[in-house]
Amino acid sequence: MKKKIRKIMVLLSLVSLTVVLSACSNTPITEHSKGIWDGWVVLNFSRAIIWLSKFFSDNYGMGIIIFTILVRIVILPLMIYQTRSMRKTQEVQPQLKALQKKYSSRDAETMQKLQAEQKKLYAEAGINPIAGCLPLIVQMPILFALYQAIWRTDILRSGTFFWLQLGHPDPIFILPILAALFTFISSWLAMKGQPESNSMTTMMTIGMPIFILIMAVSLPSALSLYWVVTNAFQVGQTLVIQNPWKIRRERERKQKAERNRKRAVQKAIRKAKRSKRK
Repeated sequence: MKKKIRKIMVLLSLVSLTVVLSACSNTPITEHSKGIWDGWVVLNFSRAIIWLSKFFSDNYGMGIIIFTILVRIVILPLMIYQTRSMRKTQEVQPQLKALQKKYSSRDAETMQKLQAEQKKLYAEAGINPIAGCLPLIVQMPILFALYQAIWRTDILRSGTFFWLQLGHPDPIFILPILAALFTFISSWLAMKGQPESNSMTTMMTIGMPIFILIMAVSLPSALSLYWVVTNAFQVGQTLVIQNPWKIRRERERKQKAERNRKRAVQKAIRKAKRSKRK
């Protein structure tokens, strides 16, 4: 129950933070924008993208690409922390399910025992359920500010990039398809490294790319370009710090070592019993 309450509180915090930061406004960002969110954060993100574009002859598409990559690099330590925390949580899921099966009764005493065993399991694995959510809370304002800087800056949506008019949807749907594809690959790689999958992760792996595709078809190409770059970066990041094939090999080695240890213990017990009989 406490774990569910924590999850609900985190989700409510994220929703509240999004509402506060967006200030329920889609008005264009200009030099006259005021307030902490519009005047300091989003405006300076917008300025940074425009400044970077000057190195590419005012090519705002390149400015969006470079700035998106720089932002992803800045928040990379947080992403690594979150990824490692999630991986630890995933690794103990089989043990957690075994505990839930063992203490399946819903009476107060059994629930207390389950919570105590879960707490012990998390402590032994070095998992802090709340700490794993903190990086997401920190990342969210940064990524949301980048998104709004592109969406709400007229000049960023008035430029061209290859065949694209950045303020209009991609006419040949290349960017929406790439955005959906990279989203799928990133989710698939993350799921591939899990010890076991469930209906929720499968649904997200399939559903999120479809959602991105539908949204990107109708939104300005500047936002589709952002999605392509950030999701492509996520794919590379996953391959480097959460490579599913490496994770599987490590898991198999640990499982093999544990099986060998148990065999050795059983062998030693049998040997001790034979010695006693003699």
